[in-house]
Amino acid sequence: MISFNADACTDFEESSNLEWLETNGLGGFACSTISGANTRRYHGLLTAATRPPLGRVTMLSKFEETLKIDGQHIDLSTNQYENAIHPKGYKYLKSFRLDPFPIWTYEVNKTEIIRKIFMVHGSNTTVCQWSVLNPGTSKISLEIKPLLAFVDYHSLQQESESLKLDYEIEKNQVIINPINNLPALFFTHNAEEIIKTGYWYKDFAYLIEKQRGFDFSEDLFQPFAMEFDLSNEANVIVSTEKNIAEGAEALKQSELTRRNTLIEIAKADDDFAKQLTLAADQFIVSRGDGETIIAGYPWFSDWGRDTMIALNGLTLATNREGIAKNIIQEFSKYISKGMIPNRFPDEGETPEYNTVDATLWYFEAIRAYVEKTKDYDFVKEELYEKLVEIIFWHQKGTRFNIRVDDDGLLFAGQDGLQLTWMDAKYGSEVFTPRIGKPVEIQALWYNALEIMKHLAKHFRDKDGIQIYSEMAAKAKKSFNKQFWNKKTECLYDVVNGDFKDDSIRPNQIFAVSLKHSMVSMFRAKKIIQKVEGDLLTPLGLRSLSANDYNYRPIYSGSPYERDSAYHQGTVWAWLMGAFITSLRKVYPNGRKSKKYVNEILENFDLQMSAGGVGQISEIFDGNSPHTPRGCFAHAWSIAEILRVIKNS
Repeated sequence: MISFNADACTDFEESSNLEWLETNGLGGFACSTISGANTRRYHGLLTAATRPPLGRVTMLSKFEETLKIDGQHIDLSTNQYENAIHPKGYKYLKSFRLDPFPIWTYEVNKTEIIRKIFMVHGSNTTVCQWSVLNPGTSKISLEIKPLLAFVDYHSLQQESESLKLDYEIEKNQVIINPINNLPALFFTHNAEEIIKTGYWYKDFAYLIEKQRGFDFSEDLFQPFAMEFDLSNEANVIVSTEKNIAEGAEALKQSELTRRNTLIEIAKADDDFAKQLTLAADQFIVSRGDGETIIAGYPWFSDWGRDTMIALNGLTLATNREGIAKNIIQEFSKYISKGMIPNRFPDEGETPEYNTVDATLWYFEAIRAYVEKTKDYDFVKEELYEKLVEIIFWHQKGTRFNIRVDDDGLLFAGQDGLQLTWMDAKYGSEVFTPRIGKPVEIQALWYNALEIMKHLAKHFRDKDGIQIYSEMAAKAKKSFNKQFWNKKTECLYDVVNGDFKDDSIRPNQIFAVSLKHSMVSMFRAKKIIQKVEGDLLTPLGLRSLSANDYNYRPIYSGSPYERDSAYHQGTVWAWLMGAFITSLRKVYPNGRKSKKYVNEILENFDLQMSAGGVGQISEIFDGNSPHTPRGCFAHAWSIAEILRVIKNS
């Protein structure tokens, strides 16, 4: 349980910067702030995945909530406008806790009101509950007014005559369908009365969007009000499904059981591991008959690179090997010209293959799966031939000039493209093109060749053993000859002919951390020392040394300003996984390193009570206090911390 007291909750600046998240395993989600004010366009009580895991539409933005005690009206809602906050329901907050889903406690005239929100797994459904803890003799009722958006989740709604805003009432259900090509929304409730309203609430201001240089003003439609007698619990089930078989309380108990089962399966034995396990589950979603991984909330979809990097921590570290297998199998269906897709677009069904490393991380995901399960039969029957084909295509040359060079190393890139994980681009400007032979790509390539050699031996593929052994040996020899920077005693970031990029970046840590490494123990120690000295922060590694002329300490401002800083010093939490793995690998018996690692992990435990509550943010500012930025819930961040905790 993560909790905040009245001091934190009634401090609007603090509580409106603390964000909660509920997900449904389909790509849909609900999220907002502890204060109740929506500060992003992505905040809402029901963002439904109409084509799981994509086609996401923000349907229900929020409820306006008014408590009535003996005739007195008290607003529990909080809204932010550009120059005002109204109403200010956050001032009545006594506490907020994540236990395991968001729970608010309001105190009004010594009466405590409990508000709970959770999503139903496998359904575009959000359940909201209100109850009175100590009613006394007062007559207490609650009026809630839904504010509807019905807009693509990247967009903002504005007052429009094109929306159909009439609704139907059937017994204990209100049904509204403003847009023909979208699902209807069903409000299943135990209200005493439904009252027609029909107003537009205008000019909500989402100040995080304003800070990020985007449009930030939205209008929302308010079609009806619902009146509840709080002598009993008030329940509203908001769903794209007409028939919800179970009531709110049964749905809650079912969801509690499901989450407790996840913790048991993962064998999480402390609060930090338990919360990481629940956080991990929020990224695992359906794709067709298979499964995939959402890269981050609230705006990312499923990406090939992100999925393969996160697979180990999110699934194997939580003992959900079946899901790992499903994901690996699902992506194998989309292999094309020796590449797995990097992105499935929100619009349309044609995958994009614009990455050099997603496919190489696919090998590492398979290696980790086999190491955990010993399921060689699956690899032999369904994957091995495809992996052989992938290596062949890399030798032959595939998209975007990705090819094995004469020296056995992997070349990638062409002007105007960004193919590595450092992929920031604005318009036609690529901020870190890294054309040539990026250091982590060589580490991943060698790792993939060694994995293929291992599989070839296991499957008694004599030709494969010889081919992959020779390729790996050649790559290792060339790498050590070309990439060691004697002056800085670490690895160059990119080599392209005579050009050698001596920027101190974290990519070199993968030459140490991956299962199969090309560097000697002496060089590994030097790499760790350089990374530690120039890049290490309490919450991850900087993407560029603070001593570099191009270092950008703060990630903020317009889209251009943020993209140009994304990999120029911004701290990435996920990189801490590779750093910790490297420490353990190079100093396996060091008591100091174990204590050191525990201290690092404690920082992330604390971080789960900041930014995204119960989650870990994507990035942080390069300079102290390392303010959280980017996605407030990021798959890599959670996955890599989980991986190193479970593999301690």
